[in-house]
Amino acid sequence: MPKIIPKRMAAEIEGDFVVFIIGMRINKFWKLHKWVPVFLAMPPTLKELKRQPESGFLGSISAGLLIVQYWRSFEHLEAYARSHDHRHWPAWVAFNKRTGNNRGDVGIWHETYLVHAGEYEAIYSGMPAHGLAQVSKLVPAAGRNESARGRLSRRAEDIETSSSVQG
Repeated sequence: MPKIIPKRMAAEIEGDFVVFIIGMRINKFWKLHKWVPVFLAMPPTLKELKRQPESGFLGSISAGLLIVQYWRSFEHLEAYARSHDHRHWPAWVAFNKRTGNNRGDVGIWHETYLVHAGEYEAIYSGMPAHGLAQVSKLVPAAGRNESARGRLSRRAEDIETSSSVQG
């Protein structure tokens, strides 16, 4: 069981990143031959990605029929999705063959969000590292990190700090 951190923490990640949300919807439960392969395709894909840090995959969390993935860039995500040498492409081809013109049995969807450095905020209280906290650095939610507005205002300060440190 993951270790619970018994205080308020915030997530900080360096640079831009991508949040990719993917899910499926079972529209006709009795058509197991249509949706079970879709459901079973994702765990081996995630295992493959975890073994390949060079893919740009940072990590994921799963909530049944929904998975939130974190990626270093859209280019990394797209390269993996289009690669014929990895698990995703054959699963995608098989899904399209199985569903053919009848897309009403099982639905799939995804959303992709490009997140610029510092343009996010995340808070965790009495939680183990979860979500973005699993793929980033956890810091105390104190000082500027006390409020959502403060966590979002880090961007200008971080840019100024990194410019003065590098210059």
